[in-house]
Amino acid sequence: MEQEDARPNYYEADASTSGQRMIRKLQSGEYRLYSRKINPKTGKRRNLGTFRSRAAAEKHERAVQYFKRH
Repeated sequence: MEQEDARPNYYEADASTSGQRMIRKLQSGEYRLYSRKINPKTGKRRNLGTFRSRAAAEKHERAVQYFKRH
C-alpha cells in the first residue's frame, strides 16, 4: 500500500475544473492561470495571468468565472 502525500494534489480532477488543472506552478515559483477551453487553432490554453501566490490566482479565477456569467 502506497503512502499518501500530506499535501493536496492540485493536479487531480475536482468538480470546479471538470478534471482540468487551470492553475499551474511555474519554475519561477509563480502561478499561471489558464483558460478552461483549448484554442482550436493552437491546441493550447489561453494565459489568463501570472500571479505570485496561488491564492491570488484562485481569486482571479473566481472573478473570471463570475464575469463570464454576469
